[in-house]
Amino acid sequence: MKLTLGFSPCPNDTFIFDALIHHKIDTEGLDFEVYFDDVETLNQKAFRGELDITKLSFHAFAYVAGRYVLLDSGSALGFGVGPLLISANGDRPSAISSLTVGIPGKYTTANFLLSLAYPELQNKKEMIFSDIENALLRGEIDLGLIIHENRFTYQQKGLKKIVDLGKFWEDETGCAIPLGGIVVKRGLPEEVKHKVNRVLRRSVEFAFANPKSGIGFIRAHAQEMEEAVMYQHIELYVNQYSLDLGAEGRNAVNLLFEKAAEKKVIPQINKNLFLTDLNVQSL
Repeated sequence: MKLTLGFSPCPNDTFIFDALIHHKIDTEGLDFEVYFDDVETLNQKAFRGELDITKLSFHAFAYVAGRYVLLDSGSALGFGVGPLLISANGDRPSAISSLTVGIPGKYTTANFLLSLAYPELQNKKEMIFSDIENALLRGEIDLGLIIHENRFTYQQKGLKKIVDLGKFWEDETGCAIPLGGIVVKRGLPEEVKHKVNRVLRRSVEFAFANPKSGIGFIRAHAQEMEEAVMYQHIELYVNQYSLDLGAEGRNAVNLLFEKAAEKKVIPQINKNLFLTDLNVQSL
């Protein structure tokens, strides 16, 4: 059976999915038609229901929970992994409401966190995440909200951090910050959904056991990133939550949605978010 699968070309995603799409593990008869897109494009595809399986922002997941359900593996959560708000000079602005900020997409978790920390910051310009640094250097925006590998490159360009929004979340909640997850269409047969769940876990396990196995694949999609930066990226975003959300990861996801609903950033969610029960997982 062939399923459509979307994830980003970032090292954490290519690291996780390498074994799955290249059949280095038992995929239980599943094949995948793969689409590589930035996170906001993946969010938009999820809104349209275009893909059977997709990476998306947890913020965006709130709007498609009726169509997709979250898999146990593949998520990006953690401490010290959140988006950064940066500027050219690092000064904390006093009149922030008048400034323009480049964001990596309206429905990214990064933008959700920005809205929590700086609700008065309304002048937002949506951009491909990898374009934000250069737009800031050209003076096209006053502030930049950066994610992914740009956490490791902004200082090389002389840009300065204003606030770490991941730390803001951690201080507010004590929880890991949920950034993105892997979801599967609810309408697929139950057997297929659980098969995908098992296969993805195997892929993550293989990646942890063989971290250099997918280096060629990872490098090919890493936008000329140095290998050391690639593995910094992987170490930051791929961890125990990527193998299995567990109780702590699920609590963090639920808390994110509760706070977002309280702030009326998202509608109330009435669907069960998770494919498996916590103690009855598809292994």
